[in-house]
Amino acid sequence: MQKTEKEYHIHCQAGDVGKYVILCGDPGRCPSIAQWLDDAKQIAYNREYNVYTGSLLGQKVTVCSTGIGGPSTAIAVEELHHLGADTFIRCGTCGGIALDVRSGDVVVASGAIRYEHTSLEYAPIEYPAVSDPDVMLALREASCKLGFRTHTGVVQCKDSFYGQHDPESSPVGYELKNKWEAWKKLGVLASEMESSTLFVVSDARGCRSGACFHVVWNQEREAAGLDQTMSEDTSAAVRVAVEAMKTLILKDTENKS
Repeated sequence: MQKTEKEYHIHCQAGDVGKYVILCGDPGRCPSIAQWLDDAKQIAYNREYNVYTGSLLGQKVTVCSTGIGGPSTAIAVEELHHLGADTFIRCGTCGGIALDVRSGDVVVASGAIRYEHTSLEYAPIEYPAVSDPDVMLALREASCKLGFRTHTGVVQCKDSFYGQHDPESSPVGYELKNKWEAWKKLGVLASEMESSTLFVVSDARGCRSGACFHVVWNQEREAAGLDQTMSEDTSAAVRVAVEAMKTLILKDTENKS
């Protein structure tokens, strides 16, 4: 591509973003995440990419939305990395799979099933999509410290929202349903749409990344007749991401001294 002053999609340039980045899907969530930063200001807003930069513990930190799914997530990570970002935490939403995962819980991903196709353009399917261990531990410790009901383990990352929620309407519904049963038997915690791309692209670019999720609903609990209340308040996952980022900043500062 022709070189431009600003990154083509996120419309940011050198100096606009920090090495530490909190990612979310919905552009509308960025202001509520940025409020946890010091002196946060909106830097750019183009397409699905809403970008704010402020600071935590004296270090520049950026908040950037990615939209839904792997392709737009990969673009965000690539362009942010071009500008110096190397630590990514995604805070988003998920649907529970394991029966013990309830609406309102926090899920911290240790790894992700690569049931999407973006990551295949970065690594062969045999390569695992895993969170950086330091980022994962920071997220889990932050969630537990804040008192949230926390699960840590593997999540499923998919490309089609309705492939999960309406598989019978798909010509390949037989495959979707069989795969879903496999995820259940393997103890997969939840389903979402960005983590495996984030993990693999981060590895390919020499970055570190992790992800935490707010559980909105669990269709398996519903099917089993178990009680639950739909929860769309994502503030817990946001707080977990911010506290985990503080932990990483402190450890990085200590290692430099």
